[in-house]
Amino acid sequence: MNPLKKLRQHPSALVGLIILFFFVFFSIYTVISLPYSEAVRLWRGGPGVWDDQPRRAKPVYFDLFTREKLSRTIVVSLEEGGEKTVEPAGDGMERVTVVLPFEFPYDTFPKELTLVTEATFAARRQTLDVSLRRPDGKVVSIDPRLQIRENHSYRISQDMPLRMKLGGVPPHVGLFAEDTASDSGKPLKGTYELVLEGRMPEKEELLAAKLVVYGEIHGLAGTDHLRRDLTVALRWGAPVGLTFGVLAAVGVQVSTFILGGIGTWFGGRMDAIFHRITEVMMILPLLAVLIMIGHFYSRSIWAMLGAVILLSIFGSSMKVYRAMFLQAKESPYIEAARAYGAGNFRIIFHYLLPRLMPVLLPQFVTVIPTFVFLEATLAVLGLGDPVLPTWGKVIYDAQSNDALYMGDYYWMAQPAVLLMMIGFSFSLVGYTLDAILNPRLRKI
Repeated sequence: MNPLKKLRQHPSALVGLIILFFFVFFSIYTVISLPYSEAVRLWRGGPGVWDDQPRRAKPVYFDLFTREKLSRTIVVSLEEGGEKTVEPAGDGMERVTVVLPFEFPYDTFPKELTLVTEATFAARRQTLDVSLRRPDGKVVSIDPRLQIRENHSYRISQDMPLRMKLGGVPPHVGLFAEDTASDSGKPLKGTYELVLEGRMPEKEELLAAKLVVYGEIHGLAGTDHLRRDLTVALRWGAPVGLTFGVLAAVGVQVSTFILGGIGTWFGGRMDAIFHRITEVMMILPLLAVLIMIGHFYSRSIWAMLGAVILLSIFGSSMKVYRAMFLQAKESPYIEAARAYGAGNFRIIFHYLLPRLMPVLLPQFVTVIPTFVFLEATLAVLGLGDPVLPTWGKVIYDAQSNDALYMGDYYWMAQPAVLLMMIGFSFSLVGYTLDAILNPRLRKI
């Protein structure tokens, strides 16, 4: 019976194939919809890239596991939703009023508040009166004399005088609380208006104003300590991990298979040399060698891939293949090939290797997750490619920034679950193929 038809008879293999196909299609979709250059740009960040996203925010699906409606990020700007009025004030001055209205319908408080302004100030700074109109009609003065420059970012949440004015309550809590002098209770829902008022010379202008109310949840995967959307790394971790695992598995298993057949066939000194090299390489700690390469040479994923292949060719698989080739070497069809005068390499590549080729497939499938985990391990140790966003790098950042201690379990759990799923799927398919194709296990 066709091995593929036999594979359908094993429920575990079907589960593994479904998960594998999901990761493959997900990787293809990621590469097409989020090109490599864009993913690197987003992951490396920079001024303005992630400014409108909250820091260490949980994924949006957390909203499904709580009765409360968790706060989300609100961005209101002068261009979108804001109002600006300019009135003459005499003596070459104008009175400028900017209103930034927004709706706050959530059951939890925001995490931060930031006001960003842009203006054409020729010489000195200008001052604005910043206040917040609440849904209950109260007007809370945030800063009556806020000095702004051409490009100014005002972190309202970090304003200590405002905090003291609110009775020691953080501004992003006190400004939204039902009782502005208390951090207990619930936020007041409704329409808020941030009002900016000031006098400035007629030749100068307030070009832009933007208020960012950072929420507790954001995006499908949440954000990290640098406000980066973890979706970028989780998406690109799939194609990077699969590519590294497949290329390493192909390079190692095919090379080991061919060299094992050649060494076993010729025997003598060549077989002895291969055997001794295998014993030496099995003693060498692969991870320690890769750590030294990462520290002293390069952390590029391609450099690591080449090192992994070279250091793994003469591994434990060489002994497994050698034992199989020794048995196959004495088969009658090999003797028949010798009798009619077939050359050494013809026998190796036309009779010996094809005979054991079915055994190579399950070995190849089961070893892929080993290399996927190895790439993630290098990233967790801080030796991953400095450019690529990967699952291991997300875990490294989470560990470095005390994600578990701070309660940000999602940060470390999501890439860990994806790694376990991909390893689980390859194991299911690989062991089933081994049971189907390995002559010793066909009755299982």
